[in-house]
Amino acid sequence: MALLQHLKDRFRRERVTLQLGDIQALILRSRPEPYVGIHAMLHVDEAEGGRDLIARLAKHIPSADDWTGDLHAWTGVAISHAGLQALGLPDSALASFPLPFREGMAARAEQLRDFGENAPETWEDAYQGKRLHIALTIYAEDKAALDEAVDKAMGELRASRGVTLVGTHEFGADEDAKNPFGFRDGISQPVVQGAGVEPPPGGGRALAPGEFILGENSESGQPVAMPEPPELGRNGSFVVLRKYDSRPGAFNDFVRQHADGEQEQEKLAAQLVGRWRSGAPLNLSPERDDEALGADPQRNNDFDFKGDERGLVCPHAAHMRRLNPRGTSLTILTDENLHRIIRRPSTFGPKWTPELTASDDGREPRGIYFIFISARAYDTIEFLQQEWINRGNFLDLGKERDPVVGLHEEPGTFTIPEQPVRRRIDGVSTFNRLRGGEYLFMPSLTALRWIGEAGWKD
Repeated sequence: MALLQHLKDRFRRERVTLQLGDIQALILRSRPEPYVGIHAMLHVDEAEGGRDLIARLAKHIPSADDWTGDLHAWTGVAISHAGLQALGLPDSALASFPLPFREGMAARAEQLRDFGENAPETWEDAYQGKRLHIALTIYAEDKAALDEAVDKAMGELRASRGVTLVGTHEFGADEDAKNPFGFRDGISQPVVQGAGVEPPPGGGRALAPGEFILGENSESGQPVAMPEPPELGRNGSFVVLRKYDSRPGAFNDFVRQHADGEQEQEKLAAQLVGRWRSGAPLNLSPERDDEALGADPQRNNDFDFKGDERGLVCPHAAHMRRLNPRGTSLTILTDENLHRIIRRPSTFGPKWTPELTASDDGREPRGIYFIFISARAYDTIEFLQQEWINRGNFLDLGKERDPVVGLHEEPGTFTIPEQPVRRRIDGVSTFNRLRGGEYLFMPSLTALRWIGEAGWKD
């Protein structure tokens, strides 16, 4: 629980300007470490019954207001456009949402570069044919707290009608909070102006709240376009959910093939990611892992890439540097602050071990739900997929793709700048295969009640 305590220590009530009591806790409150949880996917068969369930669930959704309280588990609710339609929202409200959200993730495969083994027709049933209407997510600090929260949520589902449970998936990680490849995850998060939390060392300035909360001013000085009416849109946000099956054995094999000895293999793995497995960034510990640094929230994010313009410490192609350039000079100019995201990833399956090989992949489900929150979520994920993940032009790397989450329909290349000449490693494959996903809207608590009560009929 060190991470949550760190956040509580930085919270200052006098700095709050947002309506925290109306914002779902999952948007602004980080997950615990260790954590357990569950994703439940629901389909609305009948509008009135679906609205009744939303009204029932709304009573169990904590707000972002209680940063210092004793909250052991929290539930979040997000709804797809097809779900809002199935709940009976009026056409005027449905039409007020942006086009990518209205179309849904599967229909945006071209923009997302979801081809081949990542194409929508390969996805799991829960994500096919716009079946996912309501995504219910519960995070908890331990199994007992999770069971209590699940009992409440499933009790409301059983008491409702006209809603079908189409899938569930449990997840969790121990106090190391490591992903399927053995790397500490969820370290770097933006700070939101008005949320009352002071930026940590290296966290950069707090970003305008409208980048994450609808109805607030964004980095442009104006709010991002918001769904109407205000009772529906204000204090909500958008969510990207993408489920990946991971191939840590293939990752291990790749590292073993291209580096000799344990230390060199760990160094190559860190170069692919941008951090050592503990979470210690290469730029603060270039030659070896530093577990104390990786576990210290006061230090593990206190760096940028100034002074490493050539990428001799952290390669430009590293996963972390691609998705958060931190002042790197980009060939294709863009405002990186407009692409910052609040991440809520959740890992599932057995822990990573160095003995895993490609032959082990698929024997037991291992993977990650890549979940992030932003008022520009659909624009951001499509930009990331097109430019920062599945191309390399923005860093003068041509067609080179992200080595960790990129789709490699053919064996790819990873470039490591070295003196006197750079080193290119061939044979990068798809280490994370997409198994489904959706664009979702996370309403405010007011909006959940408005939907549950069919407020548009008043």
